[in-house]
Amino acid sequence: MTSPEVRRGPLDDDTAAQVRRLAAAAESVDGVAPLSEQPLLHLTAAAPTVHLLARGSDGAREGDGALDGYAQLDLDAPGTASAELVVAPGARRRGLGRLLLDGARTHAVEDRTGDPAGRRFTVWAHGDLPPARALASGAGLSVVRELWRMGVDLTALPADGERRPPRGIEIRTFEVGRDEEPWRRVNARAFAGHPEQGRISRADLDARIAEPWFDPAGFLLAERDGVLLGSVWTKVHPARGDEDAVGEIYVVGVDPDAQGLGLGGALTWRGLEHLRGLGLRRAMLYTEGDNEVAIRAYSRAGFGRTGVDVQFG
Repeated sequence: MTSPEVRRGPLDDDTAAQVRRLAAAAESVDGVAPLSEQPLLHLTAAAPTVHLLARGSDGAREGDGALDGYAQLDLDAPGTASAELVVAPGARRRGLGRLLLDGARTHAVEDRTGDPAGRRFTVWAHGDLPPARALASGAGLSVVRELWRMGVDLTALPADGERRPPRGIEIRTFEVGRDEEPWRRVNARAFAGHPEQGRISRADLDARIAEPWFDPAGFLLAERDGVLLGSVWTKVHPARGDEDAVGEIYVVGVDPDAQGLGLGGALTWRGLEHLRGLGLRRAMLYTEGDNEVAIRAYSRAGFGRTGVDVQFG
């Protein structure tokens, strides 16, 4: 088995399309997407990433250029490096996953631009599937973080919930070209301790706004006297095959100075109302597995755990 090809920075469109097809093939078998949103956006973005591309691991396809495995290493955060990887269903149980994992970890240790001692290496496993657990364990990695997926039946929500925002606060839709920087400032304050959400750059935000799913009508901002205090951003995952479209509470953020007003609950409810108004029957969100306050709040709103992503380090 040959070593994976290593590339840095954005991939060409053809190679990026191959990665997306590989991820889709894995998802059709595993029932969960192997790569999250950020790595997919970084396929063609000018981001500090390392791509590992494995071809021809299946003897029946040797030499035909087929992409059998892919790993991406995110080097954006100083001192840390986070990887995600996927192996084609027909190329599994041949050591390719371990080859990609070891390659990503090697690059994380050798890249010293963020830390002279090397970077702390982590890898995500979406769906917490047994083969991923075994791969991580065999590489000496253990669970360091859990990200819960929670879902709710929109048709079962009460007709009127925490709809009204706190007194003096108005809610309006996001305006492209006006609200990017104010939103980023509040988002950074709201998620100051979050390893991903708290460091959303303008390029990251612009990339999401450029995505086909972006709809400013589902991006709601809460203001008092023209000052942004919080927001709820929704997303719609289109129907696929026998699966109906699903709404997502993509991000809910409240400025620390506005905590305790009940704004987070009001914004979440407005987001759910928006998704229900689109005719969707279900909605979902992600939250940290150790965030007991958020989990209790979402549980009161009718959400229940539907899955978990696990980070190993």
